[in-house]
Amino acid sequence: MPSPATTVDADLAARVRAWIAGDPDPGDRAELQALLDVGDGPALADRFAAPLAFGTAGLRGPLQAGPSGMNRAVVRRAAAALAAHLGPGRRVVIGHDARHRSDVFARESAAVMAGAGLHAVLLPRALPTPVLAFAVRALAADAGVMVTASHNPPTDNGYKIYLGGPGDEGAQIVSPTDAEIEARIAAVGPVARIPLDPGFETAGEDLVTAYVTAICGLTTGDARDVLVAVTSLHGVGDETLRAAFARAGFAPPVAEPSQARPDPDFPTVAFPNPEEAGAMDRVLALGARIGADVVLANDPDADRLAVAVGDRVLTGDEVGRLLADHVLAHRPGPVATTIVSSAMLERIAEAHGVPVHRTLTGFKWLMRAAGGLVFAYEEALGYAVGPDVVRDKDGISAALLVAELAAAQRAAGRTLLDRLDDLERRHGVHATAQHVVRVQRPEQISRIMAALRAGPPAAVGPAAVERVEDLDRDGGPLPRADVLVLTLAGARIVVRPSGTEPKLKAYLEVVRPPGPDLAAQRAQAGTLLEALQEALAADLARRGG
Repeated sequence: MPSPATTVDADLAARVRAWIAGDPDPGDRAELQALLDVGDGPALADRFAAPLAFGTAGLRGPLQAGPSGMNRAVVRRAAAALAAHLGPGRRVVIGHDARHRSDVFARESAAVMAGAGLHAVLLPRALPTPVLAFAVRALAADAGVMVTASHNPPTDNGYKIYLGGPGDEGAQIVSPTDAEIEARIAAVGPVARIPLDPGFETAGEDLVTAYVTAICGLTTGDARDVLVAVTSLHGVGDETLRAAFARAGFAPPVAEPSQARPDPDFPTVAFPNPEEAGAMDRVLALGARIGADVVLANDPDADRLAVAVGDRVLTGDEVGRLLADHVLAHRPGPVATTIVSSAMLERIAEAHGVPVHRTLTGFKWLMRAAGGLVFAYEEALGYAVGPDVVRDKDGISAALLVAELAAAQRAAGRTLLDRLDDLERRHGVHATAQHVVRVQRPEQISRIMAALRAGPPAAVGPAAVERVEDLDRDGGPLPRADVLVLTLAGARIVVRPSGTEPKLKAYLEVVRPPGPDLAAQRAQAGTLLEALQEALAADLARRGG
């Protein structure tokens, strides 16, 4: 009778055995060997389907053995490739969050860098991603690595790379650098032959203090009387946020106790992402109990920020409007947002007499939008309120400015909602929404996008489609991207695959110009937006089969 392993394709089995022979982790070797022993061809094919590739926010994938997952072998190869790209003698700073194996992957990276003759500096403990991004600039490093999967499920981890020096100045890598590093990963020889040196440097707590001091310098007023409820969603943001609030002169925010300490299993939420329904339920309840002026939620690596007033959770576009107007009132200069974010930023920038730039999604593009940038945001809860301090989205510094703005509104007997009303009266109603299609297999996304390109709709609900732009065919001034833009009568829809998770995302916006009756304008925009959402959901479901 044939052994179970013979049910695995011979070529795949050979690749698996070769990987096992070079894998430095006994647990990962055992995982693959067990699958080989029972002949689980589908599981092995999944782990060896393709190497992880750089997406919107670096490498990201499930914690599993093999080239398609995040594991010590893959991390060593990525670190060796980055070291080869940089060359000996360069300085690299490495950070990590509190996810499963993040600390191991960070130390592996530091040892590989040191073994390749680079000056590797490891952050002192699990810290927010913005601290790492700050450290790249503060230490004049040639590159930075952050081990994190941000807001992904607990089964994932990831690897972000930042570059220092002219032109990059601490921003995440973009094309062609990502492709060059991927090519070097493919060219890395046996993992066992990658030299390691445990003599890397560990940074002191003074680096964290320097970050806190720098972001507190972004605050502009003296209003500090505000009651804030916060959650870090089991991530690493709570301690740093508290230090920043104290340094800036705010009273300590009230933390949701069940989510304040890091926990890589994220036990109280289905998804550790404040965008997801239900993720903020506990902190919203806390805010209601204490009568908070504003409720704040960071994602697990604290580079994103969600904001609520009472039981109303603001959209990323609404928070972006508030912060843009606040920043520009004190630091005029160019601003940037992405092609999927609200058009109101153009109106705000025009009112302040500054230029606005649009990029593809991702802060790796936003931070390169213009020289002298003073503010950037994307609707997915990411805000850069001090791009000269942190060249990435930063949920800690954004929280400081939201608290400052809420305190100023409270002093005037108002709330952030009143401030949003002011902006809509001045610039018009910009109603936005998002429709997400979660998939089990990536090919489902490709099928939907292909069907949209082959036969775009003539109308979505009651609105005729006036123009279709395919950024994969002609991005114009933007790099080519898998994005479709539908311009409708009085509305716009942008459809693209997520760069970090297995889902398709559609972004909808309805615009109504300023009018005498704000309530009526909102009602009209809301009615159309709801109709568009319903029609688009049905259309995408049909195309997805």
